[in-house]
Amino acid sequence: LMLASLACTVFVGGPDTSDLPAIPVSEEAAQSLKDEMKRAFEAGASTGIVTLNITETQITSYLALRMQSDPSLQQNDSQPLITDPQVYLRDGQMKIYGKTQQGMFAANIGILINVGIDEAGQPKIEIASADFGPFPAPEGLKEALTAMIKEAYTVAIGPAATGLRIETISIADGLMTITGRIR
Repeated sequence: LMLASLACTVFVGGPDTSDLPAIPVSEEAAQSLKDEMKRAFEAGASTGIVTLNITETQITSYLALRMQSDPSLQQNDSQPLITDPQVYLRDGQMKIYGKTQQGMFAANIGILINVGIDEAGQPKIEIASADFGPFPAPEGLKEALTAMIKEAYTVAIGPAATGLRIETISIADGLMTITGRIR
């Protein structure tokens, strides 16, 4: 009986996401994010203006695959800090929901991220709030998520990212639109 109880997971709360639609995760969607960035820069090469559209499915897929493969985003037992991530692009914010587990306790999590532009015309990512249910937010979470989002931006865009000055970032209705100029 004791071994059976240790094998169980106890759900201890966190944000309720039951009213949000599930976003599917696929390698194709993660790749389409990279393809969209390439397309945007190729189009911008002739006009000087880059417009990039990122969907919830693309960014959710990228994050889910990254969480599974990046050791810096995993707990000591090689389990991702966040499992089943869902990224919603709504009301001017990036909203990340998922699950986390510490020992036999599991909780829903919610992270609200403000995405803006810094003085150099680069993305400015700020975590507005992090709700890990009754758990404290894992050490280094803010830095890891910020680095991951910035890396997604620079790695997917590649060398052209250094020549891009972002002018606007809008987030609404499941879409993040980034507009900038090539220097």
